Amino acid sequence: MSQTRTGEVTLKGDPITLVGPKLKAGDPAPDFTCADGMKTTVSKAATAGKVRFFNVVPSLDTPVCNIQTRKFAEALGALGDKVAAYTVSTDLPFAMGRWCGDAKVTSIKNLSDTHDGSFGRNYGVLIQGLAMPLLARAVFVVDAADKIAYVEIVPEIAQEPNYEGALSALKAAVGA
Repeated sequence: MSQTRTGEVTLKGDPITLVGPKLKAGDPAPDFTCADGMKTTVSKAATAGKVRFFNVVPSLDTPVCNIQTRKFAEALGALGDKVAAYTVSTDLPFAMGRWCGDAKVTSIKNLSDTHDGSFGRNYGVLIQGLAMPLLARAVFVVDAADKIAYVEIVPEIAQEPNYEGALSALKAAVGA
């Protein structure tokens, strides 16, 4: 049975339950398998070899997720190929692709956790008890040695993350 945590995160003030461990800096990055298209998946092993940035959102079609992803995409453009950046949500791959096309976001690849929910469960951000699976708003920086360098699970899902903290940790991980 998976570990659960209640009260760490709220959704418009109401406590929610997250499934999975509470990760911290220094922990090994967990494995996952996400869809990056209708017929293909990506695992942790396929993302290894460089610093990774995971922008985790409930849905790109919501206002705060839209703002968050655009802000990170703009900042990540300056780091070029030093970072492999991903937006992870339970949106379907074609919806994520449509959003990125409309928003002209090219510096972040999309990973859909609809495949098996393993990113949400293994990174401790899968929300339990909703009518549909969603991920809590979070940011993870994973260094090239596969260790977590930074974690922020935003305490109120309707709020934006700490952009400066996440980007500072990312720059430190790549040596920029």
